[in-house]
Amino acid sequence: MPYETPQAAAVAWLAYPQLATTLDQPTLDWLFDEGSLTRRLTRLSHDHFSVTPLFEGWQTLRDDECAALDLAPGAQGWVREVYLRGHGQPWVFARSVAGRSVLERGGLDLETLGSRSLGELLFCDQAFIRHPLQVCRYPQGWLPLAAAQPNLWGRRSRFARNGLELLVAEVFLPALWQAAKEETR
Repeated sequence: MPYETPQAAAVAWLAYPQLATTLDQPTLDWLFDEGSLTRRLTRLSHDHFSVTPLFEGWQTLRDDECAALDLAPGAQGWVREVYLRGHGQPWVFARSVAGRSVLERGGLDLETLGSRSLGELLFCDQAFIRHPLQVCRYPQGWLPLAAAQPNLWGRRSRFARNGLELLVAEVFLPALWQAAKEETR
């Protein structure tokens, strides 16, 4: 594993109404866009989008992840961490997790994704239901060292299909905000 993902003090995951009056509209549009982030990044990068896997494997899930997936604290799960890149630059750090028990029952083989986007897989399968997005200032200690900065916006949502649940978190890195700003000029 390239870095530690320590437990942090309780993180306040917020819904749209809690942030609607405090954030500018472009930021809200990115954080609460319910469409495929992969597709949006592909458009923004003019098809120069790629996925770089950082870590994939079994790991003890964080307390906030266990709570979101209704798992016992300290449960084991499959963890996939990647950079979503535009023009070769890391634009988003993504961490996807699922409980070991639900994955062992079958239905989704996360181990074979490689450099393919999990988001694209989730959005192509109509059976997945996306639960509401939640947003926070993502703890710096949960980020890879190369991307670790304070006060980065992150979001997460739970995807469910026939008892299988995945939690997908995406942290928006400074290079994405810069590319988005240049696109609107």
